[in-house]
Amino acid sequence: MNTRFRDTSEQDRPLAPRARRWPLLLGGGVVLVAAIAVLAGGRIRQALSADSAVSASRLSIATVAVAPLTRDVAGEGRVVAAQSPTLYAQGGGTVTLLVKAGDPVKQGQVLARVDSPELTNRLAQERSQVDALRADLARAEVEARQQGAALQSAYENARIDHQTAQNDLARQTQAFEAGATARMQVERAQDALAKARLALEQAQALRGLKTDSLKLDVQAKQSALSRQQLLAAELERQVAELQVRSPVDGQVGQLFIADRSNVARDAKLLSVIDLSALEVQMQVAESFARELAPGMPGEISGGSGAAQRWQGLVSSVSPEVVNGEVAARLRFAGPQPEQLRQNQRLSVRVLLDRREQVLGVTRGSFVDEGGGSYAYVVRGGVAEKVAVKLGARSLDRVEVLSGLAAGDRVVISGTENFKGADRVLIAD
Repeated sequence: MNTRFRDTSEQDRPLAPRARRWPLLLGGGVVLVAAIAVLAGGRIRQALSADSAVSASRLSIATVAVAPLTRDVAGEGRVVAAQSPTLYAQGGGTVTLLVKAGDPVKQGQVLARVDSPELTNRLAQERSQVDALRADLARAEVEARQQGAALQSAYENARIDHQTAQNDLARQTQAFEAGATARMQVERAQDALAKARLALEQAQALRGLKTDSLKLDVQAKQSALSRQQLLAAELERQVAELQVRSPVDGQVGQLFIADRSNVARDAKLLSVIDLSALEVQMQVAESFARELAPGMPGEISGGSGAAQRWQGLVSSVSPEVVNGEVAARLRFAGPQPEQLRQNQRLSVRVLLDRREQVLGVTRGSFVDEGGGSYAYVVRGGVAEKVAVKLGARSLDRVEVLSGLAAGDRVVISGTENFKGADRVLIAD
């Protein structure tokens, strides 16, 4: 039995011969290589002309533009009392404290008492000396009046004697003219008058000199008394200040001694904080401190809410530089916030200058490198070293005076990787 199987010959179709495409692919590859070579030719030439190459990821680049320039100083400040007097002992002795730290006090309130036997005894002695000098002055005044009366009496007697001598001479002269007496009597009367005149002149001069001397004695006693009274008054003031009183309304700050301590003169006792006049103190770098001046506007922010802001004015700038910084204080331009507390931290910003149209660029490390005398400008993927002149500087921008134009792209940080090269390729 013959069995026939059907094949697939009827389903098969002859295929056309495959065209050879490798020449086309080869030609396209040549064209592509040529195009890449043309496009990369400039890049290669740049790479060959550059001194080195640095990855762009290691750099920060900014564009030079005309924009407002605000120069300010910002930092953290702390609330301090504008007045925080420290009270000292006016004499040595035992101190009795009448308040505790944190107690509210009023102006004139007694905060502590100093028991100083030395000052008390000295005051008693000086007062006794005042009484003695006052008695001496009274005695000198009485003696001056007595001697003045005696001198006046002597003068009056001399004047009467002079008048008597004049009258006697007149009578003797009339009698001589009438022939009732001898000429000798007239001459005796003349001598007596001359003697009386001399006695009167001496009495008058002595009265004047003695009166001046007595006045000087009294004035000396008065001066001694006044001087002693001043000494006593000064001791009275010191004794009164042994009761230490608060100079302001405020709060007791720090106690420097314990109660019933024995202290020396001028020892620190306690401090009082005037909470009605608070200021904000900030530390400013020495380079910015030279431009700070009292009266400059500022802004204070912080407190219980981040949105709280207050206008302020620079009240004082310390003349002393400590660790490269200067302490500056701002007072509130308006009403003082009530929620502030001593040593509370706040943000402070002081406006130094603001100009609207300034050619500048974002501030970066290039400002400090080389003294800000050069910058790297990016052109066609290569950073070129260009001489520049910089002007005013703020925290985020720096003014460009020459060397750059608006639209230039400048490497503002990472230039330390260039190592001073004139041209550096920036690799993507």
